Amino acid sequence: MKTILIIIYAIIAVVLTVLTLIQSNDDEGASGTITGGSSSFYEKNKGRTTEGKMKKTTIILGIAFIILAIALGMVY
Repeated sequence: MKTILIIIYAIIAVVLTVLTLIQSNDDEGASGTITGGSSSFYEKNKGRTTEGKMKKTTIILGIAFIILAIALGMVY
């Protein structure tokens, strides 16, 4: 059981690192929040693009990484 959890943990860590490095940087940042940013068609449907899917996948893998870290802490 421990070995399987460690292998899954390592795979998630590598994939999470690669996804984080591939993603583009959001240019708007805090100034876009203050000024409201642009309300284009692209901004409204951002979740359906490849970038949006990568961002969602990164969040899901991050949550899985934390859960596995807690599980491995309990096992050891």
